[in-house]
Amino acid sequence: MEGALRVAYPGREGAHSAAACAVLFPDERAEALPSFADVVEAVASGRFDAGVLPIESSIAGPVAETHDLLVGSGVSVNAQAILPIRHFLVGVADVPLEEITIVRSHPVALDQCRRLLASLPGATAIAAGTTADAAAQVAHDGDPTEVAIASERAAALHGLVVLAADVGDHPEAYTRFVAISNRTALGRSDGWRVAFSFQTDHRPGALHRAIEPFARHGLDLVQLTSRPIPQTPWRYRFDAVVVGSPQDDVVRETLAEVRGQAQSFTVFGSYPA
Repeated sequence: MEGALRVAYPGREGAHSAAACAVLFPDERAEALPSFADVVEAVASGRFDAGVLPIESSIAGPVAETHDLLVGSGVSVNAQAILPIRHFLVGVADVPLEEITIVRSHPVALDQCRRLLASLPGATAIAAGTTADAAAQVAHDGDPTEVAIASERAAALHGLVVLAADVGDHPEAYTRFVAISNRTALGRSDGWRVAFSFQTDHRPGALHRAIEPFARHGLDLVQLTSRPIPQTPWRYRFDAVVVGSPQDDVVRETLAEVRGQAQSFTVFGSYPA
């Protein structure tokens, strides 16, 4: 991906995804789109060359919305960046915490700040599209009892004050972001990753048979998460990441074995870790 690219991220300036864009595409100007779905659609349709989305939190786990949007989208994961995440409680005025009635943020950020929310029993948590959207909404409403969990940059951009810093449950929290495009990268190195998704038969031992080839061939399966399939209640697909290059013979052979054991199989992309 060289030259002038159109890069999209969800939310608005001040979102954590905007910071990830600066890491993944330092020489490109990124543009904010309203939602995760808008980013995927814009890249899939070719209106944008690339997009950046959060895909995993070191605290809350996989970002379900990103995983689900990748299925059937036709876009491919090309790169990743891992960023430390600091959460700030921000509002239009410095008010006592016991007076707070509403806390806005992205669901993943809310999940990472459970202790804070538990300490505010009189407050209602309301989900926002991104943390930056939450900050913008608080600034727009102008209610001092309404606050957001967002980045310090989002607070500054919207003229908000920081009521409390580092309000996450854990002092060291990280989010993994991915770059997506309509092209699949093919590299060969020890640090390469292949992301894929598969669905097995609904019978005993089906999952074991599907993933057994990774152990037999000595490949490291670094992520395996299940996601429900809405069209078939109580059935699940599995999203996974394996260490290795799609150009390595052993990786190709192993993935072919997995495909043979699965009802469906889709590669999400490959990228250097």
